[in-house]
Amino acid sequence: MNCVIIEDEKPAAEKLLSLLAVGSQQVYVEAVLGSVKEAIDWLQQHATPELIFMDIELSDGLSFKIFEQINIECPVIFITAYDEYWQEAFEHNSIDYLLKPVKPEKLDAALKKYQKLKQHFTGNYQTLANWPATQSQAGYKKRFLVKRGTDYISIKAEEVAYFYATHKLVCMVDSSGQKFIMDQSLADIETQVDPTSFYRVNRKYLVNMSAIKRIKTYPKSKLLLEVVPLVTEDIIISQENAAAFKQWMGQ
Repeated sequence: MNCVIIEDEKPAAEKLLSLLAVGSQQVYVEAVLGSVKEAIDWLQQHATPELIFMDIELSDGLSFKIFEQINIECPVIFITAYDEYWQEAFEHNSIDYLLKPVKPEKLDAALKKYQKLKQHFTGNYQTLANWPATQSQAGYKKRFLVKRGTDYISIKAEEVAYFYATHKLVCMVDSSGQKFIMDQSLADIETQVDPTSFYRVNRKYLVNMSAIKRIKTYPKSKLLLEVVPLVTEDIIISQENAAAFKQWMGQ
């Protein structure tokens, strides 16, 4: 497959090139582009590749700006050191979201996913790009197995009020206020729950819509969220995320 890499850090780009060279999939890299501007210029002058590997935080801004200037119709695999852009990435042709440092098995799995989707959609890349939005809800977790003392119990997804990260731990709080320690990262859990029900409001909280009690305005165009069961700290939604959150609430 022909692909393009958009990555501003030379060591990261070289590592990705080496992983692609020894991977199970045959990949031809047409170009390595190091900035938003360079990517826009290249994509304006060349045919759309089959696949793009895209970092998010580039030297001259977020790579999402590229989509404002270029109509990218091919799928994108985002590769970043940050997990807070997951929601926005899947609004921009993403078929996978890999965290740095990239593990060979994760990259290989992402490429195999691309090939399976490509075969399924028989080359219709626009449909492929829209695949995450049309994915069946049947693919999301219905229950979470958690530990309480020496026992394990199963919690229905709809009974979860929110997940939150604290002191390198991730906890689940159910609608009755019970708290359970999870053995997964918040980013991993976010990919497992139905995005029409759960929203990553900030880096710390992943909230079920049914747990939202009140939304208040906050200085600098931010939002303040009140949830039940109550929490002892303010849950703030950034100005950048506020519009997307309100759109999600009004779905």
